[in-house]
Amino acid sequence: MITSSQNSQVKDWRKLQTKKYRVNTQSFLIEGFHLIEEALNSGWTIATIIVQEGTTLPNWLTEQNHQLVSKQVFAAISQTEAPQGIAAVVKMPQVQPISGDYLLLIDQVQDPGNLGTMIRTADAAGFSQVVLGKGTVDLYNDKVIRASQGSIFHIPVVEADLFELIPQLQQQTYRVLASALDNAVSYAAASNLNKAALVMGNEGSGINPGILKLADQCIKIPIYGQAESLNVSVAAGILMYQMRQPV
Repeated sequence: MITSSQNSQVKDWRKLQTKKYRVNTQSFLIEGFHLIEEALNSGWTIATIIVQEGTTLPNWLTEQNHQLVSKQVFAAISQTEAPQGIAAVVKMPQVQPISGDYLLLIDQVQDPGNLGTMIRTADAAGFSQVVLGKGTVDLYNDKVIRASQGSIFHIPVVEADLFELIPQLQQQTYRVLASALDNAVSYAAASNLNKAALVMGNEGSGINPGILKLADQCIKIPIYGQAESLNVSVAAGILMYQMRQPV
C-alpha cells in the first residue's frame, strides 16, 4: 500500500490534473465507480486502478488489478468533494476520422459542465461524433468527464479547426446548421436531415462570425418567456433532438 504523497507514482497521478501532463502521457484520471465501469465496458485501456484502503469493491472490480493507497494519499489525488475511494488512470484513444450522419461541432465553449453535458446529450440523441474547435475547454478536464456521466467513453470526441472542417463536410454533402439569433430561421427547419452538422458557440459571444458565414443555415429556438437566451447545453439538446425528428 502506498502511504506517502511524495511517492513518485502519486506525484505522477497528481500531475494528471494538468492538461500539459495529460497530453504528454496521453492519459487522464477519472474518479468513481460509474465512470470506471463505463470505461471498462466501452473497451478503453485502463493503466492503473487506484483504491483507497477500506473501500468495498463491487464484484465487477474484484478481479481487476489495483493499487491500494491510504486515505491521505487518495485525498491528495482526488478532485471531487465526496470521493468514492476509487480512481483510475485511463489511456487516451487513437484519433478517429470524422464520420457519421450527425455531428456536433463546438466552437470555444469554455465551461466544463456545459461541454460534458453536451457530450452526454449528443450520446443520448444518437449523434455520431463530437468535434471540439479551437478554444474549447479540454475534453479531459475532470469536470467535463464528470458532467458527461461516462458518455465520453461512448461517443468519439475529436479536435479540429472548424474553419477547415466545415467546407470539407459540405463537400461530403453535410448540411451545416449554426445556432444563432440573427438572420436565423426557426429550429423547425432542422428536421428530417440525413447528414448534418450542428455548430454551437461560446457561452458569451456565440459562434465566431467567420464560422457563422460558412454555415448553410442559421437556426434559432423561440423564447416564449422573458429570458434573454438559453444555456448553450440546453439549446444544444433541443436542437440535436430536433435534428433527429422526421418531418
